[in-house]
Amino acid sequence: MPPYDPSAFPPFAVTVDLVVLTVRRHALCALAVRRGEPPFQGRWALPGGFVRPDEDLEDAAARELAEETGLHAHPEAGPPPAYGAHLEQLATYGDPKRDPRMRVVSVAHLVLAPDLPAPRAGGDAHSARWAPVETLLEQEGTHARDGDLAPPLAFDHARILADGVERARSKIEYSSLATAFCPQEFTVGELRRVYEAVWGVALDPRNFHRKVTGTPGFLVPTGGTTTRQGGRPAQLFSAGGATLLNPPMLRPEV
Repeated sequence: MPPYDPSAFPPFAVTVDLVVLTVRRHALCALAVRRGEPPFQGRWALPGGFVRPDEDLEDAAARELAEETGLHAHPEAGPPPAYGAHLEQLATYGDPKRDPRMRVVSVAHLVLAPDLPAPRAGGDAHSARWAPVETLLEQEGTHARDGDLAPPLAFDHARILADGVERARSKIEYSSLATAFCPQEFTVGELRRVYEAVWGVALDPRNFHRKVTGTPGFLVPTGGTTTRQGGRPAQLFSAGGATLLNPPMLRPEV
């Protein structure tokens, strides 16, 4: 067998792309950046970048997340700490034609965090914004409310975003991941609005309250109340220790 010759194989690069989801104004939103450099200069895209030679994939994703949002990632298991974000690997995308520069394989990551402030652009991004996922996934040629030409997103980012949204929608059925969209202390009503925003449905408040408070380990009462929603004081909860919900929160048929 002849010795291994690395020059016999075409080079390729590895990137990380981030599907950063949050709930703003009762809508599921994703972070989008306008590209400041070719290819697809001026088009909206998911945040991300090339993996450095001395980085593993999770470190690269965490670095890009910090550069784009100022958030710090935390391990997949357990509830999120203050000012942190849930980070998990989503999928790998390797279509040979997905990047016109060269062969680029992207390892996408899903990021979930509570209502976040206005993003700041970093790297080769010209500007950044939160946008409802429905707007970002609209068909080519339609126009967003702010006058910007709507998608398609650059590269294959529409597919990556759609996969990330579906991952979030399915995981909050059987895990406590919905609490990653909430502040450290939250009401049942605020948690219900997370489910409604992610699933895109309206839920019965009484039935939802009964389910989430009756699921072992899902929520823990903090002993406090709040009137930030208006009306009567509402009980505050924090995320419990359970990572899997039994019984699960099944998504309604649409």
